[in-house]
Amino acid sequence: MNGLLHLLIGGIAISVAFAFGGDADQGGALSGLASTPGGGILLWVVAVGLFALGMFQVLEAFLVRGTDKDSWVERAKEGGKAIAYLAIGSSAASVAMGGGGDSSGDTQSITATLLSAPGGVFLVVLLGLGGLAVGVYFVVKGAKKKFLQDISAPDGKTGKTLTMLGRIGYIAKGVAISVVGILFGVAAVTSDPGEATGLDGALKALVELPLGPAILTVVALGLMAYGVYCFARAKYARL
Repeated sequence: MNGLLHLLIGGIAISVAFAFGGDADQGGALSGLASTPGGGILLWVVAVGLFALGMFQVLEAFLVRGTDKDSWVERAKEGGKAIAYLAIGSSAASVAMGGGGDSSGDTQSITATLLSAPGGVFLVVLLGLGGLAVGVYFVVKGAKKKFLQDISAPDGKTGKTLTMLGRIGYIAKGVAISVVGILFGVAAVTSDPGEATGLDGALKALVELPLGPAILTVVALGLMAYGVYCFARAKYARL
C-alpha cells in the first residue's frame, strides 16, 4: 500500500514539475487512483490494508519492552507509524466514499487552529522541527544505508538494485519531508497558516527554486524509487 502511494505521488510530482498540475500528496494520489477503472474497489483495499497496518503498529508499540530511553523512542517510532497509516487509511476511505482528499487544506486548517491557541506558535514550531528532524533522519538513513538493517537483502544484482532503490528513495523522501518541516516553521514565524501546505506545498515549493523543475523531477523519481523499494521490502523484510 505504501509503495503504491509513493509511486502515485511521484508520478503526480513529475506532472507538477512540468506544469501539468495536480496535488502531489496522499490526497492527490488517492483521488487519482479513484479516477482509474476499478479505482473505487482498489481504494477500499488500500484503506483496509492501511487500517490493518496501523493497528499492527499500535500492537508493536505496546509490545515494546523496557522503560529506558531507547524503549520509549521505539514506542514513539511505532506509534508515529500507526498514526500515519491510520490517517492515510482514513483519507482513502473518505475518497472511496466520494469525499475530498485535500490534505493541504486539512494541514492549513489544523495549523490555523494551533496558531490561534495559547502557545500555538510554539506548537507549530515544534511540528516544523519535528518534520525537519524526520526528514534529516530519512536522508541519513538513506545515505548511510541503515535501511539494510530492516531487510535481508539477497546477494548479487538483486541486492545491489534493492540497495540503490532504498538509498535514492530514502534520501528523496527525506528532502520532501524536510521541506514540509521548513514550511511549518515559516508558518509559525509569519503566523500565516497558509504557508503550512503539507507535502503538496513542499513539492511545489521546490519548483520555485532555481532549476526547480529539474530538482522536483529528481525528487519525484526518488519517491517512485522508494515506492518500488517498499514493494521489495515487503518481500525481504527482516523478521
